[in-house]
Amino acid sequence: MSSRTLKDSPVAEPAGQSADGPLLEVEDLHVEFVTREGVARAVNGVSYSVDAGETLAVLGESGSGKSVTAQAIMGILDSPPGRVAGGRVLFKGRDLLTMTEEERRRIRGRKIAMIFQDALSALNPVFSVGWQLGEMFRVHEGMSKKASLVKAVELMERVRIPAAKQRVNDYPHQFSGGMRQRIMIAMALALEPDLIIADEPTTALDVTVQAQVMDLLAELQAEFHMGLILITHDLGVVADVADKIAVMYAGRIVETAPVHELYANPAHPYTKGLLRSIPRLDQRGQDLYAIKGLPPNLLHLPAGCSFHPRCEQATDLCRGERPLLSPVAGAGGEELPGRRSACHFWKETLHG
Repeated sequence: MSSRTLKDSPVAEPAGQSADGPLLEVEDLHVEFVTREGVARAVNGVSYSVDAGETLAVLGESGSGKSVTAQAIMGILDSPPGRVAGGRVLFKGRDLLTMTEEERRRIRGRKIAMIFQDALSALNPVFSVGWQLGEMFRVHEGMSKKASLVKAVELMERVRIPAAKQRVNDYPHQFSGGMRQRIMIAMALALEPDLIIADEPTTALDVTVQAQVMDLLAELQAEFHMGLILITHDLGVVADVADKIAVMYAGRIVETAPVHELYANPAHPYTKGLLRSIPRLDQRGQDLYAIKGLPPNLLHLPAGCSFHPRCEQATDLCRGERPLLSPVAGAGGEELPGRRSACHFWKETLHG
């Protein structure tokens, strides 16, 4: 990749940024979708932060609000019917939600990039991968077609696509699923952004290719010291790459923790259920565990804790009062750094 980085660009850094603050802060974000049946509250007060060089994994079942939160950050919500109903998204201290569309466009790709889960759908089938990779440089840096094609080859080589010079003019359908995902990673890295959001980057890939893609992503993130938000429902994918985890359910974050602490001792019944659902080699021949029931209808969220209809330890308190995301303490009463749980009975879950 060229030695010319984003820092050399004439585009100014966002005003108000703090060198000591988080790279990205999501504060009390609410996202709604207005439908004929009513208002679906897809994101309900989500807050999290990511530092430069840090990896945050956002976990949860389909429909938990993981991807919608990412779309709100990127400014690519389908509107209508979707809309941001409240909250702030601070990138280097500046609220993305108050920017004009032109300001968002200058940040999107240059400062914050996204890797989509379905590479075949995200890539345009009628243009070669080289043309699509080069578009980043033509649009944002004013390069010629010839120069942008050279950059496209460099990017393909950087993500280890074999015979990049010969394949730069091939079309998306001529690549395997793993190679297409590498192209999506290359596209996200093109302008060396400060933050990458990877939305289910290993979906539909076999286990070996999943590992290769995740290793490549972790290597490139470390090389460029980027912040990374990794959205997934697969706990096995994030165990070796994430620094901290936020678990989402029904549009809310129900637990946050450093990755190894969460795996060792979850403090929310939903997280505990997700961990129990992972297949284990020492349980061959046994039935796989599954959390009973289904996620709630976002048009009609239950009162109290949204997880209570599926929770084995729910009480009348859970059914009537929504628990806040609160600090978690150790057995000695000391607050555990980075640990939060939205459960009335987190002590029983954590220490039981």
